[in-house]
Amino acid sequence: MLDQAETLRQMVKQRQIEEGLAIPSCKIITVTSGKGGVGKTNLTVNLAIAFSLINKRVLILDADLGQSNVNIVIGLIPPPRYNLSHVISGQKDITEILADGPCGVKVITGAVGVTKLSNISTRARNRFIENLSSLFDSFDLIIIDTSAGISPNVLSFILAANEVLLITTPEPTALTDAYGVIKAASSKKNDINIKLVVNRINNIMKGKQVADRIVGIASQFLNVKIENVGYLLDDPTVARAVREQEPFFLAYPRSKATNCIYHIRNKLINMPDNGTGHHGITEFFKRLFKESE
Repeated sequence: MLDQAETLRQMVKQRQIEEGLAIPSCKIITVTSGKGGVGKTNLTVNLAIAFSLINKRVLILDADLGQSNVNIVIGLIPPPRYNLSHVISGQKDITEILADGPCGVKVITGAVGVTKLSNISTRARNRFIENLSSLFDSFDLIIIDTSAGISPNVLSFILAANEVLLITTPEPTALTDAYGVIKAASSKKNDINIKLVVNRINNIMKGKQVADRIVGIASQFLNVKIENVGYLLDDPTVARAVREQEPFFLAYPRSKATNCIYHIRNKLINMPDNGTGHHGITEFFKRLFKESE
C-alpha cells in the first residue's frame, strides 16, 4: 500500500513536470491534545480562519473518528450530509464532500462509523489516498483536528504531520496528559516537531510558567525539544461564540482570544518550514498508514 502511495505521488509529480506545472507546497498541521475539552477544535477553526486572511488556502480535516464537532464550532449547522466515511466507502469523491466554511476555509467533517484506520481495506485506503492527494494542489495548508489522547488513530495523524500543535490548560490532569502525548509521539519519532499552546490562562506570566514547565520536563526526561508558540487567555467570548455557533475570531474580532490567535499564527509563519512540499506529502501518507497499524 505504501509503495502504491509513493507510485501515485511520483506519477502526479511527473505529470506536473511534463505539463510545466509547479509542484505544490502544502503544509500539514495536526492539532491535538492529551485531554478532551481543552480547546483543541476552537484552536483549529479559528487558526484556520486567521491563516485564510493572509491569502492562505486552508482546509480543515476533522479526524475525530468518533465525535466530530468541527461543524458546530465553525457554524455548519446542520452538519454536511456527506463526510469522510462516504469517501472511504467509495460513495463519494472527496471534492463532493468539501463544505464551505467562513472566509474561504474548506471543511471535511469526520468519518462517522470508521473507528480505526487499520480497519480500512487496502482498496479503501488506496481510494482515500487518491482522493486526499488530489487536494494538495488546491491548498496551502491542511489543518487536521484529531480526537484527544494517544490512540493509534491520533498518533498516526501526529506522526504524519509536518507540524504538531499540542494544546493544554494549566490543570494538572491536562498537563499530565499533554506530557503523555509528547512521550508517546517521541518514542516513535525522534525528530517529532511539536509546538505548544497553553489555553485558559489568566495572564501571560502564568502561561509562560506552564509552558516552561512542559518544555523543561520534555527536554530533561525525553530529550525532546518543544517550542512554545503562544497562549490563549481565558475569555468568556469563546464559550459565547460556541453557543452562537460562530468562530470567536469572527464573532468577537477585538477579543483577547482573537488577539492570541493572531499571535500564534504570526509565530507559526516565522518558524522554519520543515518537510513541506511534495516530499512532505509523500511522507504524510507513509506515516499515516504505517502508524495506524
